[in-house]
Amino acid sequence: MPLIYSEGLKTKIETLPGSFLRNLSESMSSDSCNDSPDLESCRDEKAALILKFVAIAAILIAGIIGVAIPLIGKKRRFLRTDTNVFFAAKAFAAGVILATGFVHMLPDATSALSNPCLPKNPWSKFPFSGFIAMMAALGTLLVDFLSTQYYERKHEKQIQAVRVDSVDLASEAGIVPVPVAGKEEGSGIHIVGMHAHAAQHRHNHASGQEGCEGNVSERLDDYSHTHSHSHSHSHSHSHSHGFGDDEDESGIRHVVVSQVLELGIISHSIIIGLSLGVSQSPCTIRPLLGALSFHQFFEGFALGGCISQAKFGNLHSTVMACFFAVTAPLGVGIGTGISKFYNPNSPRALVVEGILDSISAGILVYMALVDLIAADFLSKRMRCNTRLQVVSYIALFLGAGLMASLAAWA
Repeated sequence: MPLIYSEGLKTKIETLPGSFLRNLSESMSSDSCNDSPDLESCRDEKAALILKFVAIAAILIAGIIGVAIPLIGKKRRFLRTDTNVFFAAKAFAAGVILATGFVHMLPDATSALSNPCLPKNPWSKFPFSGFIAMMAALGTLLVDFLSTQYYERKHEKQIQAVRVDSVDLASEAGIVPVPVAGKEEGSGIHIVGMHAHAAQHRHNHASGQEGCEGNVSERLDDYSHTHSHSHSHSHSHSHSHGFGDDEDESGIRHVVVSQVLELGIISHSIIIGLSLGVSQSPCTIRPLLGALSFHQFFEGFALGGCISQAKFGNLHSTVMACFFAVTAPLGVGIGTGISKFYNPNSPRALVVEGILDSISAGILVYMALVDLIAADFLSKRMRCNTRLQVVSYIALFLGAGLMASLAAWA
């Protein structure tokens, strides 16, 4: 120890101006450094507490309504997830989420991590907010990829089990598997009378309007092909019109998207709830109340749509919806509880807030662009419906613009 921690080394550490340990210690300080005169003049703990209770109720109700509309509406013709109205509303919600990440979370993170309270080295020497947001987006991509692979393998095992059972039943009944007409060997089989065929429709789809028309005719051909065999072999087996690879893959994606999207929304809902809860200024809370209620409603709508499209069970869907709805109000409650001893103007609070805001921004931007906007706007349904394209793009830009404009107040 005397050799490692000599007096000379001790002197160098203490006198080194940009010492990492010294800067780290300063960054973790809980002392207040920039009390704003404007905020101090607006400080009113009693009025702030009343507004926090109003915020908890408003945000909770907005979240419940937003996430419940797609889940309840799937049984109503007007609000079903396969209607154009829902498609356009989901585009609006995607714009809200995108603007939340770019206009609200990322600038707040940059402001916190470049605050003059923090040591210039390293916080002013490197754009940490953008770097952390980028790594969070890439991390979300990795989670997205691994989750999709897991569910695909799980789904493939289920399909293989069904195929084996179908072949066994067909063999017992004396039914011989016949190759599907027009399909390459190995690409698909049709079990005569069992109505279970695994056909690879995706490889020969045409593009443009021909692809849209071809898809409809292909489905009609499959339907008539299946029923012609079902009538010629009157077995007491249930009908199943094939394993559509596109539909299976889409279902898997909805499962993954709903879970990853919920993770991203919950993480930043807790953060913004804490930010509102620790504030003792009604001037800060009032604009936040409206902005959070607005964006909580549309985030809930987007999440509820993904949950509905994933076709979870009622219990699973309810748990996911409730978990989302209570996170932001829970954050407000936690923030209110710690507001007596928590100093939001301390270097430690700025660092923690900046890092968490950056992570949330990266997750939200990735989810909005990749799993919501790209997935819907590059789909065949969008490509084949010009009116839906126009309405959806207007809704997308309108949602992003309205949420971005709220940054002027909150």
